[in-house]
Amino acid sequence: MHTHTPFTNLAFCVRTFGCQMNKHDSERIAGMLEGLGALPVESIEEADIVVFMTCCVREAADTRLYGQVASLKNTPLRAGTPLSKRVVAVGGCIGQRDGERLVEELPHLDVVFGTHNLGSLPRLLEAALEEGGHHVEVLDAASSFPTELPTAREHAWAAWLPITVGCNNFCSYCIVPYVRGREKSRPLEDIVAEAESYVAADVKEITLLGQNVNSYGRDLYGSPRFAAVLDALDATGVERLRFATSHPKDLTDEVIGKFATLRSLMPALHLPVQSGSDAVLAAMNRRYTRGHYLELVRKLREALPDIALSTDIIVGFPGETAKDFEDTYRLVDEVGYHQVFTFIYSKREGTPAASVDDPTPRDVIQGRFDRLVDLVQQRAFEANQADLGAVVDVLVEGASKRDAGLLAGRSPKNQTVHAPLPDGVSAGELAGTVVPVRIDEAKTWYLSGTLADDGAAGHAGAADGR
Repeated sequence: MHTHTPFTNLAFCVRTFGCQMNKHDSERIAGMLEGLGALPVESIEEADIVVFMTCCVREAADTRLYGQVASLKNTPLRAGTPLSKRVVAVGGCIGQRDGERLVEELPHLDVVFGTHNLGSLPRLLEAALEEGGHHVEVLDAASSFPTELPTAREHAWAAWLPITVGCNNFCSYCIVPYVRGREKSRPLEDIVAEAESYVAADVKEITLLGQNVNSYGRDLYGSPRFAAVLDALDATGVERLRFATSHPKDLTDEVIGKFATLRSLMPALHLPVQSGSDAVLAAMNRRYTRGHYLELVRKLREALPDIALSTDIIVGFPGETAKDFEDTYRLVDEVGYHQVFTFIYSKREGTPAASVDDPTPRDVIQGRFDRLVDLVQQRAFEANQADLGAVVDVLVEGASKRDAGLLAGRSPKNQTVHAPLPDGVSAGELAGTVVPVRIDEAKTWYLSGTLADDGAAGHAGAADGR
């Protein structure tokens, strides 16, 4: 039973853009507001309070945020609301970067907060509810690690677990160090304690988060200790362990070796390369070479031949030549990724690369991008064929968005898998359980199959008990 607060029975909606860290921050916001008696709803139209958790890595995110916030001026209040005005808040990286400027450009915005003061949001919202006006608070650094805040997880069986915040890399195109601050590691014992609490609550999958998880512990212990984190988390008994994001310059042989030895560590790694050209990598301040990256891929496949690799690539970085792009194209062809997130370079004011003019015509950059996407799809299709006919353990997430009669989930390689539901069992009953699926179709972006012998029957009862 909640003590009555200004938030009691108010409906709230959180809209999230960007990285996994933003998704986790959104879970923190939901946890705080639910703890104060507010009620989560799915749509903005139903909400009394709308919180936008923003990303400023690409220009499109800015445009989308401004459009969505502006549109709220004309969105009617929900029936029965006690408020005379919907309360709108913006946080995350755009909140941190723009601060007061947001309320100048969006006058109906009520609250702005930054990446370092999630815990201030209830106080700022309460002031907006009771006093009206604009309430802006953006701090330069955090006084505590955000994990100390309560969480309302999207799925009961999966948890984000941040081990670092901030970034020290200063890639020349990236705004993150300026809006997330310097890298700060969380004590290992705190990470393990939180993981143990998740395992006790029957969480099946934990994903470790950081802008660069590989450098974990450098600020606390003098040298990176990410391999020790993986060992400690494996020892908690969690079924599935993943991590994001991994910077190639700090990926050690010790961490690579964990893919061969740790029971829980899933056979998938996101290893952003950004470019296959040494000249562009140097201009990006990535601090590794094409040869170093390919050597990491070789070592990873030596440790675990079946590992599924994914990456990020920027096309059209200022000064990228036709030869630079061909180097990237050949690297993608050589590695054979399961998934590639491709982006056309987006200038971010305040970063070193933003001051570099590039005469390359936009249609040339678009042509390179389209050609790369065609290759990415071809190689992803080929990579998925390796699982054709195999039985894979799928962590069920719920009903397929393609077909309500199918379940959807994730394979150990983080592939989306669809399979028919058994008679009399709903996707909701299976959600959060692991079922074996025999793969009979491997597409570019997903696998389809049928439940292996008695796979679902043995799990449905467990799901019913939750």
